[in-house]
Amino acid sequence: MGMRRGRENINGVAITIIMITVVVVANQIGICSSSSSSSSSSSSSEINRGSFPKDFVFGTASASAFQYEGAVKEDGRGPSVWDKFSHTFGKVIDFSNADIAVDQYHRYEEDIQLMKDLGMDAYRFSISWSRIFPNGSGEINQAGIDHYNKFINALLAKGIEPYVTLYHWDLPQALEDKYNGWLSPEIIKDFATYAEACFQNFGDRVKHWITFNEPHTFATQGYDVGLQAPGRCSILLRLFCPAGNSATEPYIVGHNVLRSHATVADIYRKKYKDVQHGSIGIAFDVIWYEPQTNTKEDIEAAQRAQDFQLGWFLDPLMFGDYPSSMRSRVGSRLPEFSPTEAALVKGSLDFVGINHYTTFYARQNSTNFLGVLLNDSIADSGTITLPFNGTKAIGERANSIWLFIVPRGMRSLMNYIKQKYGNPPVIITENGMDDPNNVFIPIEDALKDKKRIRYYSGYLSSLLDSINKDGCNVKGYFAWSLLDNWEWAAGYTSRFGLYFVDYRDNLKRYPKQSVQWFKNFLNHSTN
Repeated sequence: MGMRRGRENINGVAITIIMITVVVVANQIGICSSSSSSSSSSSSSEINRGSFPKDFVFGTASASAFQYEGAVKEDGRGPSVWDKFSHTFGKVIDFSNADIAVDQYHRYEEDIQLMKDLGMDAYRFSISWSRIFPNGSGEINQAGIDHYNKFINALLAKGIEPYVTLYHWDLPQALEDKYNGWLSPEIIKDFATYAEACFQNFGDRVKHWITFNEPHTFATQGYDVGLQAPGRCSILLRLFCPAGNSATEPYIVGHNVLRSHATVADIYRKKYKDVQHGSIGIAFDVIWYEPQTNTKEDIEAAQRAQDFQLGWFLDPLMFGDYPSSMRSRVGSRLPEFSPTEAALVKGSLDFVGINHYTTFYARQNSTNFLGVLLNDSIADSGTITLPFNGTKAIGERANSIWLFIVPRGMRSLMNYIKQKYGNPPVIITENGMDDPNNVFIPIEDALKDKKRIRYYSGYLSSLLDSINKDGCNVKGYFAWSLLDNWEWAAGYTSRFGLYFVDYRDNLKRYPKQSVQWFKNFLNHSTN
């Protein structure tokens, strides 16, 4: 999912309540409605699996265990911060929770067959930390180990490679209660213990590990604007959050995430990699930013927007420190790496995971209004990022207020990573779009998702151009999402799935037209 992911229809976008209001109002008066999105130069009608390199991996994803599994009180699972948050009044727009989600905990064999029917090579999913350690640390829960062993074995039995995310936002509530979770350096040891338990129990079969999904999203959404668990912030006179400091906490969380990743990567490389022959990376949420104008100020603003999003986390992993724009603008609020930590963090990735959905315009923030009002990581960047320029939207809109269809952004982003970071191996760990969950639309009509087909066709064509024409080192692509699912603070209002889930009839799965499109795409070869 996606950038999904402040997915209260701000999936993964570091966007303020003010920005959301602007977009919503713009949509209501028609200036965000739609415009034709640019297509890539490849003919999307002609591409298929064979157009890509022979070893290119195609998969689909479920991402967070919390969004899919359900069974929140079964087999010894402990509560997570999202269990508490989703049961707090007013935090989810349709007042739903993920106690059942789409019940993949019980239906995984059925869902794996759907992946097999699609012709996918791989499946990306996350492990629930609190199923392995119900209290976040201490005694391991064997029932949790048993479940994921069965799940992984079932995937492999169908010829589907598991790509496993260790942390997708569902921190054990016990650690939040004990020491404020990601705000404390104590989390590094506990995360390492959890990760190593996964390496020990699953690493003989799992060859692709993703330590974190979208650290930028949960740092900003959870600790800056407070719209995700654990819901901490200090913006707007603390009208929305009972505790927090938006000026410092997102940076502290990000710092502890980077140190945790580096520690775990070091453990894996020293103790497991030579035997298990796997790789380790992180999945980053990345909106591509285009300057709103060709002025020097807007070009620099677009770069700063990227620095405060992707660069915040990837620069330390590649270069050993945060971007210079963050150092100069955040100052002493941005933590420092010791020389030992910098050496450990730098180079601790085998691949770069990219969750990419959309493109925004960026322009210079010529006033200090946001800085005075918010004093947070969004204001610190000195940019205003929105999906429209005046009255013109950047592309056709999906359901989410932040998700506009701009295929060209994929190629631009891949080239940016190639040029700035030395062309590292990249996996597109998420890419997709959503339709509304409208109870008045008959299922047979909801299955006709032609916009989704256009989306995938356009973005895959753009990705292919980046590989074949530009030499970008992209190794795989995961479509978000296998199933419609519970979308964080958006609840069940948004449908990202290739398969329609009938929430009113025993969670039955129905293939949308995009399923047949992918079957055709994956089962034809030009090689």
